[in-house]
Amino acid sequence: MNKYRLMLYVMGQTQRSQTAISNLQRICQNELQNQYEMVVIDVLEQPQLAEDQKILATPTLIKELPPPIRRIIGDLSDTERVLLGLDLRTHDD
Repeated sequence: MNKYRLMLYVMGQTQRSQTAISNLQRICQNELQNQYEMVVIDVLEQPQLAEDQKILATPTLIKELPPPIRRIIGDLSDTERVLLGLDLRTHDD
């Protein structure tokens, strides 16, 4: 199995940011076990990283590995949409 590299861009310690972080942690623990690296980037603290990735909205999740790169915008509360976006589900599942 490929190791997943997930970058979650949030803005500050808002409720929406906290919700996205906890949703992603839950999804990773349930679906990826120990096959992932999750990095949370606060765009207020590291604006250059957000600019480099052209982050226009937060929260934004970027799946860097395995290819292809995928982006998911929102608080990640729609688990099925997140799993589709991470290529962990297909539309047929």
